[in-house]
Amino acid sequence: MPEPQAFILGEFQRTLDERYRLSIPSELGDLFTADSTDCILAKERAGCLSLWAAQVWQEKLDQGVELIRQKMRAGKLEGKLSQVQLLGRLLSTRHRPVQLAGRGRLLIPEGFREFLGVEPGGEVLVVGAAVCVEIWNPPAWLKYLERRIPKFRRLFDHLSS
Repeated sequence: MPEPQAFILGEFQRTLDERYRLSIPSELGDLFTADSTDCILAKERAGCLSLWAAQVWQEKLDQGVELIRQKMRAGKLEGKLSQVQLLGRLLSTRHRPVQLAGRGRLLIPEGFREFLGVEPGGEVLVVGAAVCVEIWNPPAWLKYLERRIPKFRRLFDHLSS
């Protein structure tokens, strides 16, 4: 499990092999495998998957689900059944337990391959996202950066002040 103060950074180009496996750079993967090779792979946005230490992900998920259950018991989600159902559907398909194999190899499971949108032999970008590792389809990464980089200085100043 990454330490709470770990700040995961870096950008690495990788290639998916014929079985949809890729090697997570040791600079990033070692943060996950110090205690356990158990991870969670999550669908983030079209063309992007995120990789989390399983314990960190599960704690965040459990806290959020418990808050929703409390709101349901208290009647605070009355009239929001369709939103609760939507959340349930997305939670059911959004994440999956995975393991980092030897040399930090990760198998992208079915259902996540299509979401990532990269075929075997295709390039991906492995990016440190401070609290997790992201796997990006290169055109989706470029499009994301084009929208976000102009706001970088303001975001950095806001978070660091």
